[in-house]
Amino acid sequence: MGRMSEELPAYAEHVLELTERIPPGRVMTYGDVAEWLGEGGPRQVGRVMALYGGAVPWWRVVRADGVPLPGSELRALEHYRAEATPLRPGAGGEPRLDMRRARWDGGGNSDEAHT
Repeated sequence: MGRMSEELPAYAEHVLELTERIPPGRVMTYGDVAEWLGEGGPRQVGRVMALYGGAVPWWRVVRADGVPLPGSELRALEHYRAEATPLRPGAGGEPRLDMRRARWDGGGNSDEAHT
């Protein structure tokens, strides 16, 4: 069990550390995470979350359209409701994230990633 953290790629560690810093009730998109870190892109962040994201608040890293990941919608919605994450009705009436209100910018420390 202890070997997993040693084998974790540095990029994955950065993604997971940032994910853990996203406050309850807020979200970042895959692209936001990549941009904040200054490396990789949405697909790389998505891959890290798919492989290693189970140990962190994965529901706080989302698609840019605010639609929960297929297969994880119900679990994600439970978390969003528990954390009072802003939601709005989607096209078919299903809840989706209100990205304007839920999106987190990194807490004003985003300059650190660009130095």
